[in-house]
Amino acid sequence: MRWTLKPKPEAPKVEALKKALQVDDIVATLLLQRGIDTYEVAKTFFRPSFEDLHNPFLMKDMDLAVSRIESAIENNENILVYGDYDVDGTTSVALMSSYLKTRIDSVATYIPDRYDEGYGISFKGIDFADDNGFSLIIALDCGIKAIDKVAYAKEKDIDFIICDHHRPGDKLPEAVAVLDPKRDDCEYPFKELCGCGVGFKLITALASNQGKTVEDLVEYLDLVATAIGADIVPIVGENRALAYFGLQVINSQPRPGMKAIIAEVKKEELTVSDVVFIIAPRINAAGRMKHGNHAVTLLTETDFNLAAEYAVDIDQFNTDRRETDKRITEEALFQIEENNEKEGFTTVVYREDWHKGVIGIVASRLIETYYRPTLVFTKSGDKLAASARSVSGFDVYNALEACSEYIEQFGGHKYAAGLTLRPENYEAFKAKFESVVKDTIDPKLLTPELKVDLEIELSQVDNKLLRILKQFAPFGPQNLAPTFMTQGLKDTGWGKCVGEDDKHLRLTATQSFNDKIVCIGFGLGDKIDLIKNKRQFSAAYAIDENHWNGNVTLQLKLKDIKP
Repeated sequence: MRWTLKPKPEAPKVEALKKALQVDDIVATLLLQRGIDTYEVAKTFFRPSFEDLHNPFLMKDMDLAVSRIESAIENNENILVYGDYDVDGTTSVALMSSYLKTRIDSVATYIPDRYDEGYGISFKGIDFADDNGFSLIIALDCGIKAIDKVAYAKEKDIDFIICDHHRPGDKLPEAVAVLDPKRDDCEYPFKELCGCGVGFKLITALASNQGKTVEDLVEYLDLVATAIGADIVPIVGENRALAYFGLQVINSQPRPGMKAIIAEVKKEELTVSDVVFIIAPRINAAGRMKHGNHAVTLLTETDFNLAAEYAVDIDQFNTDRRETDKRITEEALFQIEENNEKEGFTTVVYREDWHKGVIGIVASRLIETYYRPTLVFTKSGDKLAASARSVSGFDVYNALEACSEYIEQFGGHKYAAGLTLRPENYEAFKAKFESVVKDTIDPKLLTPELKVDLEIELSQVDNKLLRILKQFAPFGPQNLAPTFMTQGLKDTGWGKCVGEDDKHLRLTATQSFNDKIVCIGFGLGDKIDLIKNKRQFSAAYAIDENHWNGNVTLQLKLKDIKP
C-alpha cells in the first residue's frame, strides 16, 4: 500500500479559518482540504439544512414530469412504478409508489427479474404494463439508454417518465420527461444525486403543487439515505443534507421495513457505514438471490409484524449470498492461478454456472487480492453477462467504451459497470480490455493508495478532537473519515495478534512516556514483526472509540503500519 499525504493548505488560509471558526490547526486544515474555506461554508457543512436543497424545477423536464403525473392522477390512470433490482432501484420504487399511493390508488410496482430480464427497462415489463392497462410508467434508476424500449412502449400508447442518474448516451429516449442531472442540457446545480435522490426531487416537485415543502416529506428520507450510502455517490452538497436527515429518520422513526432490518442486527445507532454494510447488503440480497420484489414489499409494508417476517426472509437471502460469493471468489482465484494470469493489468474471469446475482461482489473481492480493473462473467441466456469493478483513479466505463466493438450492451459509472456480449466475442474482448487498460492506466494506480489527511503527534489525539471529528459525519466519497499518520511510534511490549487465525493486530502505542493509546488493526496480523522488540514504526489510522462493558475509551483504528 502506498501512502499519499494530502497537500497542506497555505498557512495564511489555515490561520484565517482558525480565527473565523475558533478551531485549531488540525480542524482548520481538514476543513480546507474539503473545500470549506469560510465561516458560511463551514456553517452549511456542520449544520445541514433543508435550505441547502435546490428547487426541483431547476432540473430539465421536471415541469413536464409533474404535469404528466398530475394528469394521470386527475384522470385516475393506472401508473406503474418501475425500478432496477439493486438498493438504489428498490428504494426508489418504494419511495415513489409510497408517495403516489397517498394521491391515487391505481399504482403498482415492477422490478425486472435479474436473470430473466436483466438490467433496466425490459420488453417484458412493457408487455406487463400493456396487458394490465397501465398508461404511464415511471422508471427509476434506469432507462437513460432505453431508446428502443421507450419507442416500443409508445407504439402501445404507454408514456414513460425516466428518473435516472447514469451517464446518457448520444441520444435520449423519446419519453414524456427525462430527469437526469447528468444530461448535457440539464443545468441542475448538483450532478451527483443517486436514482432515489432524483425520485425524491420528483416527489418534492409534486408535493409543492399541493403547497407542501420538503419538510413534509421527511419520512421518505430513510430510503434516500440508504440509496446514497449503497450507491457510493459523493456525500457532499445535496447528498450530505439528504443523508444527514435520512440518518436521523433511520435512527428515530424508520419505516417498519427498515426498523425490522435494524432489529435483526441489534445496533443502537447507525452511521452511513452501517447503512452500507448492514442495511444495503440485506436489501440487495433479495434481487441477488431471489427477486427485488421482496425488497420493495419489505420497504413499503406498514405493519411492523409483517415487516419483521419479511426481514427474516431477507436476512436468509443475505446469508445465502455470503456463502455463494465466498465459494465463487475461491473458484475465480483458482482460475486466475491456473491460467497464469496473476501478473496482468486486468482480471477477467468466466464460468457459466456462476450466480449472476453475486458477480459484482466477487469482482470487488478479487480486487482485494489482485488490485486492478476486474470483470467477472457468467452465462445469461444465450449471452455472457459481466460485472465490472475498477481501482481508485481509473475509469472502467471509458475502458469498456474502447472495447464496444465486442460488447452488446453496457452501462454504469467510472468505478462500476455491467455489460453483456456474445460468447464467441469473449476471448477477443478479454484481450482488447487487457490491451486498453495496459495502454491507458497509470502503473501507480495498480498499487492500493492510502490517502492520509494529516501527520500529527500522538499527544494531539484526545476526546475533544474526536468530538469535533464526529461532526464531520456523515462520511462517504469526497468526505471520508479523516486518516492521520504518526511517526516514531513504539509498542509498549504487549502487542499481539487477535481474532480468528490471528488476522488482527492489537497493541498499545506510545510516542513518549506520557502518551499511550490502544490500537486495533483489522487484517494487519501479518505485520506483527514490525512492532516486536519495541521497534519504531509509523501508523496510518482513524481516531475511534472502543465501547466495552459500558466504558468508552479512545482508540486508533489502524489502516496500515510501516517500519
